[in-house]
Amino acid sequence: MAAPKKGRRPAGGQGRPGRALALILIAMVALTGGMFWSGHTTPRLGIDLAGGTSITLKAKAEPGQESAVNETNMNTAVGIIERRVNGLGVSEAEVQTQGRENIIVNIPKGTNEKQAREQVGTTAQLYFRPVLAVAAAETPAPNPSATPSGSSSASPKPTASGATADKGKGKGDTTATPSSSASTQGRALTEALKAPSPTPTASSSASPKASTTPKPTGTGDAATNALQQKFAALNCLDPKQRSAAGQGVKPADPTVACGKNSIGQWEKYLLGPAEVEGRDVDDAKGVFDQQRGMWIVTMDFTGEGSKKFQKITSKLSQQTEPQNQFAIVLDGEVVSAPSVRQTLSASAEISGSFNQQSAQDLGNILSYGALPLSFDTQSVDTVTAALGGEQLEAGLIAGAIGLALVVIYLVVYYRGLSLIAILSLGASALLTYVIMALLGPAIGFALNLPAVCGAIVAIGITADSFIVYFERIRDEVREGRTLRPAVERAWPRARRTILVSDFVSFLAAAVLFIVTVGKVQGFAFTLGLTTLLDIVVVFLFTKPVMTLLARTKFFGNGHKWSGLDPKRLGAKPPLRRTRRTSAPAAGPIDPKEA
Repeated sequence: MAAPKKGRRPAGGQGRPGRALALILIAMVALTGGMFWSGHTTPRLGIDLAGGTSITLKAKAEPGQESAVNETNMNTAVGIIERRVNGLGVSEAEVQTQGRENIIVNIPKGTNEKQAREQVGTTAQLYFRPVLAVAAAETPAPNPSATPSGSSSASPKPTASGATADKGKGKGDTTATPSSSASTQGRALTEALKAPSPTPTASSSASPKASTTPKPTGTGDAATNALQQKFAALNCLDPKQRSAAGQGVKPADPTVACGKNSIGQWEKYLLGPAEVEGRDVDDAKGVFDQQRGMWIVTMDFTGEGSKKFQKITSKLSQQTEPQNQFAIVLDGEVVSAPSVRQTLSASAEISGSFNQQSAQDLGNILSYGALPLSFDTQSVDTVTAALGGEQLEAGLIAGAIGLALVVIYLVVYYRGLSLIAILSLGASALLTYVIMALLGPAIGFALNLPAVCGAIVAIGITADSFIVYFERIRDEVREGRTLRPAVERAWPRARRTILVSDFVSFLAAAVLFIVTVGKVQGFAFTLGLTTLLDIVVVFLFTKPVMTLLARTKFFGNGHKWSGLDPKRLGAKPPLRRTRRTSAPAAGPIDPKEA
């Protein structure tokens, strides 16, 4: 008989359980240390457990676009709002439609709750429009005898990343003084709208700064006069007029809008048709510019958006201040009016009076797109955690009762083996708790009631894996094998069964997470997480511990309280006594022995 090759462990070998146990213990210590180091020692709670804010939004259509309030646009708005809120780290936010016109947004209590409340209804309609004229904010009735104020032109230098957009800088007057003459203002606006070729004009507060962009399409005399009157009458110091300035204007039409300059004073703008829209922005984010020491918003355009942006910047870069400005209009307000010095295409930046929060908020809104509808906030209600706390307490009591029944069953049926099951359940519970606590600040995971239910269901999944392995071992003992080889021979078959069972559970959790929304996703996420942890615990903890305990006298000799007593299991005679049979002795055979 050939001797077994060296370096290979024969079937039924004991392996090296110490390595697996050391690996999982190191992981547990590292994760627990990371939890305490991060300062987040408890999982984040969802709105049903911790309370929060519930916001009701009502969709409204622009005049003549009543059909825009439909199921498709409402579902699109729900997806955008959900991505915006989750982009701030406020996970488990529940966004869903209610009826035909309403959207309900439930935001869990947290550090970013205020930011999320400000962004849920922001339409984020972004347009890049050429500047036709700029004037200081003024009252509707200009004073003909007013003395014009001086002007300044300090155009910011362009940067390599795109057009420098210093809010209000390089836009002429920085004081809110009335224009010198209504008739002078009207003539300037007429020239700005109708001029077929560049005709630079001197900048003064007596008349708005006229741009040299070509005549907007579709603007007849009547439309031109109406726009002139609207621009002349606009008072950007009035909040109601500011908010209503650009409402109901199509992207292809010229309009008026308000914006603040570099020192925080309002100015009014006459703007041409939109050349680039918000949907042409591929990505946007708020970043800190180390060189200038300020927060900016960088934007990258899509392929089509790059072509549009290149076309408008090529046209504007040939003009002089202020004819080379274009306005970045967000929800009807000019957030920046950069001066273009060179042709740009791939990217641009918005800079000005931003702090970290405002820059990141604007980048977040632009990244996830504009809402297809405008919304009015109908109500903002504070949700208390009292009801959720009562339900959580009832759920925990039910979970404790279920766990106690499982432990009692294991102790009665498996006796000493129940110690391994209880230790494995404890290891799984510790890993689940620590990982949930770490996932809160990492990905914004928030624990809600369905997630708690998923964790309770996981108790049965984990216990089922132990039972499969224990029954395989007991089957081997029934076949007459001693415990140490029985533990090793039972593992391959138990391993296959456990992997198949956990794969089915994880697949169900993954499908449930993909096809559902809101709180049900919390259940699916927790179920999938605990299923993966079950595999880790069984492979790196339960199996090695079982191997080590099989070497002890209590389990190895089949003590009656070990759960592996051969007599109690009805074991056959040891296999080693029946493997080899000696040749029968010569002579007559006794019929009784036969």
